[in-house]
Amino acid sequence: MPGSTNGSMNGSTKAMGALTVGALVVVTAYTVALGGNGWLWFGWVVLGLITLTMVVTRDT
Repeated sequence: MPGSTNGSMNGSTKAMGALTVGALVVVTAYTVALGGNGWLWFGWVVLGLITLTMVVTRDT
């Protein structure tokens, strides 16, 4: 039913969110330790956009 989700996310969306946050931590640590890598940041941005798309388009 529409409106019955109470703003909760399903399991796959939560998993993607956790993966995105974890990837941000890893990419940031890599950048601090070994210097920046544009491909890592590009990959994280793509992952973040996929996660954002999942949040916006999740079934309600």
